[in-house]
Amino acid sequence: MRLDEKLGQMTQSIWHNGVSPEIVRDVGIGSVIHTEGPFPGETTEEWIAHFNRFQQAALNSRLGIPLLIGVDSVHGQNTFAGAVIFPHNIGMGATRNLTLIEQAARITALESLGTGFNMSFAPCIAMPKHEHWGRVYEGYSEEPEFTREAGLAAIRGLQGVDLARRDTVAATAKHFVADGATSGGVEGGNAIVNEELLRETLLPPYQAAVDAGVAAIMVGFNSVNGINMHQHRQLVTDVLKGEMGFTGMVMTDWDGGLRFGAPHTVINAGIDLAMQPGNHERFISELRASVEDGTVPMARIDDAVRRILELKFKLDLFNDPFAKAEHAPLVGSEAHRAVARQAVRESLVLLKNQNQALPLKAKDSIAVIGPHGNNSGLQSGGWSIHWQGQTESYRGATTIYDAVRAVAPDATYHAEGCPANSPTGTAVVVVGEQPYAEALGDTDELWLSDAHKQMVKDCAQRADRLVVVLISGRVLEISDQFEQSDAFVAAWLPGSEGTGVADFLFGSDGFTPRGRLPLVWPKKAADLPLEIGDERALFPYGYGLQQY
Repeated sequence: MRLDEKLGQMTQSIWHNGVSPEIVRDVGIGSVIHTEGPFPGETTEEWIAHFNRFQQAALNSRLGIPLLIGVDSVHGQNTFAGAVIFPHNIGMGATRNLTLIEQAARITALESLGTGFNMSFAPCIAMPKHEHWGRVYEGYSEEPEFTREAGLAAIRGLQGVDLARRDTVAATAKHFVADGATSGGVEGGNAIVNEELLRETLLPPYQAAVDAGVAAIMVGFNSVNGINMHQHRQLVTDVLKGEMGFTGMVMTDWDGGLRFGAPHTVINAGIDLAMQPGNHERFISELRASVEDGTVPMARIDDAVRRILELKFKLDLFNDPFAKAEHAPLVGSEAHRAVARQAVRESLVLLKNQNQALPLKAKDSIAVIGPHGNNSGLQSGGWSIHWQGQTESYRGATTIYDAVRAVAPDATYHAEGCPANSPTGTAVVVVGEQPYAEALGDTDELWLSDAHKQMVKDCAQRADRLVVVLISGRVLEISDQFEQSDAFVAAWLPGSEGTGVADFLFGSDGFTPRGRLPLVWPKKAADLPLEIGDERALFPYGYGLQQY
């Protein structure tokens, strides 16, 4: 291979940001991704045809090396409107159901394949240690052993028993390492980590992923003890590749080959593939100069390219490069939605139930209150159709109100609050956070908005029974709303299947609550962060009523 061809293989770009099939062919770019921006089309057929054009261009290059085509399918194929969107990992962790986690990942693989992809940037095996962090919901739990098992279940679901099969995608464990342990919960901040914390808590889930054959590992934006992970040679090369024995592909996060310094600092640290959105020319040019002047040894380039090519061989892309179109009819199928529905109802955690508030009965006078109660975008959170999520409903999803009305046709919906002059038997007040992702979700305001607090207070006075359903990507200060309610449900970010919430509220088909807290729940936001076992908690780790 020529040097430029090797550097092209080490470069990952976005299909819509300064990249075309012709550029893929001429520059020899080795992988493309889909993320925030224009969509490849409206239908699965259009998505598949679109990415097949990029794949064909790669095959038309001098060496004909096929593309890795990746997507952040972190809770289903969440970039395609009409796909099944599962609860975010925090909710999946609340189920404590490893079989469900594996099934969800399996469906995610099939729906990713059915829209043209062969690689998923999942699972996230972060352990959130601070609720101020805008990515808390991407972690399964703050407890390392369950995080380890959940990550393994997700990898099994995505990769199956053989990456060469037509029903598997390459998985990516992320974000190595300590992304959820930064001081103050700052996205991309610094984690102060001693050897005990590193070896006994943070690394074991990654060691398990390595031992399970995870295809790729993505490093984090964060620093560890002052050194950014994209430049942390000790942790990437010496520990991950050396001590832990990882022989797969290590990749950057967004713009990781340039945002933290010159490309040679990242590549020499042990990174193999750089995600370069719209600036691949600069990355390749600067890296080429560093190879030519000896700053980056050719042996390091060859090691990176070997790891990338080995992954492509494992995926059997040299023999079978194009999208697996037979999975397209499965995208958003009823069978897949049934699994997501089950995941939703098992993910909800019942924190309180008095005055026979739950389960609801179809004959009850029921009012669903609040904008979150009739909006699938709000109930899904970030990484749902768009990077930051959206505040409108999307195609194929069922809102909570629609699901409640399917059981109780006379149920009413009121976006602004309980009607002042209309008697309400049971008010189901759905409150929560606005969608967010990554650093835009970092906040010190870990409580409900004033409008949502007032909504709960008013409904407590006007309704015979008050059920509060909290939509959130983390634990919040809810002591007042908890006291005002007859029943309180932590619903996390349930995704596209609001029917699962209705199943929980009505106890459909004999269902009884199963969810348990994946995080310690504080009495006051000022007490955060709390460790497991902290007596200041409102609810301990693992809490959840198991009957109505």
